[in-house]
Amino acid sequence: MNLHFFIANKITHHAEGTFSQTIHRVAITSIAVGVLSLLLSFLILGGFHKAISEKIYSFGGQLLITKYTHSNSFENASFLMTDTLLKVLETEEYVNNFQSFAFKAGLLKTEEEVQGVVFKGVDHQFDTAFFSSNMVRGRFPIFQADGYTVEVLLSTKIASILKLDLEDEVLVYFVQNPPRYRKLIVTGIYETGLEDFDDKFIIGDLNLVRRLNDWESNQVGGVEVFIGPNKEVSEAQSTLFDQIAADLYVESIEQKYLQLFDWLALLNRNVYIFLTLILLVASFSMVSILLILIMERTNMVGILKSLGATNQMIRKIFIVSGTQLLTKGLFWGNSIGLGLAFIQYYFKIIPLDQENYYMDFVPVYFDLRAIIGVNLLTCLLIVLSFFIPISIINRIQPVQTVRFD
Repeated sequence: MNLHFFIANKITHHAEGTFSQTIHRVAITSIAVGVLSLLLSFLILGGFHKAISEKIYSFGGQLLITKYTHSNSFENASFLMTDTLLKVLETEEYVNNFQSFAFKAGLLKTEEEVQGVVFKGVDHQFDTAFFSSNMVRGRFPIFQADGYTVEVLLSTKIASILKLDLEDEVLVYFVQNPPRYRKLIVTGIYETGLEDFDDKFIIGDLNLVRRLNDWESNQVGGVEVFIGPNKEVSEAQSTLFDQIAADLYVESIEQKYLQLFDWLALLNRNVYIFLTLILLVASFSMVSILLILIMERTNMVGILKSLGATNQMIRKIFIVSGTQLLTKGLFWGNSIGLGLAFIQYYFKIIPLDQENYYMDFVPVYFDLRAIIGVNLLTCLLIVLSFFIPISIINRIQPVQTVRFD
């Protein structure tokens, strides 16, 4: 064993009952608290990003193809699913999946209540497996090969307002001239926690919208496109826009629901500010702790110098000692932080107000890159901070330490 390792181990492991032991514990605790705070911040932020993004994508895909229009109506201007458009969507590698849809404004009416809604018509291409995480109870409507089904999904909020449950019938009056109505059957209840969806959307058969609007069988209000994991959404948006007809428009879901993604960006900014503050505090703490350890061991430094030890060897002693404290702090910080994250992930013990946070519990997403990044950045800044107090070793003279003693 090298001499500096031997002396560093003596300093670290044989300080029981001394002031150094207290300093060691303070150092380990400060590093551990900083690491677990950063880990939990990034894991929870990642959870928010993943949970909200998946809720939005399950309802509308990453990209929306619609027809250019100057209208602000919920209803879309229709266009034909031509062979050219289908070929692009079916053959391009970056397109993971796509599904047609159309909106139709209407009023749901029961004996006691009336509620304005937007009927979202979808077909057999709709990704029910992806949407299943939003299902509270019941089942998705079963589409027919010919004609249309009157089965629909309601949100928990709309079902609560209208006092409807599974298998209940409800009249819907569609806003058009002349007005038309249909009797619908509730087969499922969904909940996304997002007001933009839960407050107004019911989900039913696209063929019903076609029948009401007198559309052809290949006429749609829009197409929702899901992008593969190996393609950036902005790049896919630009590529797809160049490949479709000139009267069609490609919009990302982030542009359509900008306020939700702006809220996530604000959370992201707060976490990075928090990251900077925590790392600065941890670095300053390590500088102070190493400085105290060096001052406490001034006599030892003087004796080692008088015996021929170089400044470089003495610096290595305190670097090794500081690294041992850093390693213990990282171990406990990661153990406690990841442990708490696993408990929240599996047991969901910390609740949230869904009206404000769009979900009823604190979400956690285990991102390996974020975990490694937090640890590497913490190590880098604290190791760099070692060199500030260690530079004092050069100024310590053996004669002064003997007089001090």
